[in-house]
Amino acid sequence: MRPARGWWIVLAAVTLLAGCGLVSSSGTFHAATLPGGAKPLAGARLVVTSKSFTEGVLLGKITATYLAAAGAAVTDLTGAPGSASSRQAQLNGDADILWEYTGTGWVNYHNETATIADPRELWQRVHDIEKRDHQLEWLPPAKFNDTYAFAASAATAQRLRVTSLSDVASLPVADRTFCVDDEFFSRADGFIPMLAKYGIPYNDSNGVPSRNVTRMDAGVVYPATAKSAPCNFGMVYTTDGRVKNLHLTVLTDDKKFFLPYSGAAVVRGAVIDEHPQLRTLLGAVSERLTDQLLQELNGRVDIAGEDPSDVAYDWLRSERLVE
Repeated sequence: MRPARGWWIVLAAVTLLAGCGLVSSSGTFHAATLPGGAKPLAGARLVVTSKSFTEGVLLGKITATYLAAAGAAVTDLTGAPGSASSRQAQLNGDADILWEYTGTGWVNYHNETATIADPRELWQRVHDIEKRDHQLEWLPPAKFNDTYAFAASAATAQRLRVTSLSDVASLPVADRTFCVDDEFFSRADGFIPMLAKYGIPYNDSNGVPSRNVTRMDAGVVYPATAKSAPCNFGMVYTTDGRVKNLHLTVLTDDKKFFLPYSGAAVVRGAVIDEHPQLRTLLGAVSERLTDQLLQELNGRVDIAGEDPSDVAYDWLRSERLVE
């Protein structure tokens, strides 16, 4: 049983931010302390925001809980609807810290089209542009990459002896069956260009004929892939909790088609200049985050129905980052 601890109810979190219309979805997180009671952020006032999807909220709750434990007065504005409101809040100076993705920064925020396969190189490019154009500091990326991938059930992967997308390209046509959602199917960096990269063109009798592709809602792709019906291979996100819960095998993108979406904490330049200890504190979180861990934490929210604040607090305690 989780020990009874106080909740921080942050009144500012229910206040409308006039500049961007940002409202917190919760504004609550567990009170905690750092081991030994250290308070390296005593006197700091910080606003933490996040996007509204599960992983974004979890990362925001982890950050708010940990920085408050370090002595900061934290306003929790996690769960901002859509990507634009949290991003705009940070650009406006209404929010100080936000977890972002390098692929999002590269493609969505700066309209770049080149695929940079090396995660560290992509981070450096985004870091430099964001610092130059917006005075935002992208801290070194975590070890997780929430990008597109294809997966199969463990039984199917073993039966077909596939571990990579190149292995799929070598299968007989009848075994190259895919489930994808409409958005991924039609993206310029999506399904059809991916097939071409692997030498199995779409709607070609020797590649992937249209009858081999089933388009469905993204949420249905996971159970369909787990059942291997109507497809052997389904489009997934690499840190989705259903990957672990449904025992899916994620295939290696060995030709590096998909752009990395490494997670990174982004801090306003003025804030990190004033509180440089944020680099060490956020680095302690970042270095622990992996695809497998995020699958587990996301699954606790999306599948087990736990509250993101509880999951964040439990994980921080399990890592002995807070007491």
